[in-house]
Amino acid sequence: MERKNSTRPLTPLELEIMKVLWDAGPATVQWVQEKLPGAPKLAYTTVQTMLNVLHRKGKVKRTLKGRAYEYAPLFSREMAERTTLRDVITRFFGGSAESLVMSLVASRDLKPEKLAELKRLVERSEAAAKEGPHGNA
Repeated sequence: MERKNSTRPLTPLELEIMKVLWDAGPATVQWVQEKLPGAPKLAYTTVQTMLNVLHRKGKVKRTLKGRAYEYAPLFSREMAERTTLRDVITRFFGGSAESLVMSLVASRDLKPEKLAELKRLVERSEAAAKEGPHGNA
């Protein structure tokens, strides 16, 4: 049975651990534990277990350095964002990115300057579509 599911979104704790690794690069369990936000601090064994879970899922690699493993991310923050966004669009918006955008606009979760930027992007996209694939109208 295939254990790697790198296309699945990260859980909240996995995301916090990955943020530490994306910011720090390769790190030991102790380093990750110290850098995780929140109080009280998670137990060393909890962080170790989560890093091992991430390793089994194919989301981090581990390398033995002396007596401790160093863990490093196997995918970028941007890849995680795309995976999570795809999951949200599929589960909540029936696979429609347009529905997500319309929901954000309708709920007024977009600041006016971002809304203006979105409008410019849409206009550029429409103009490019009218020109055709080779720049001809």
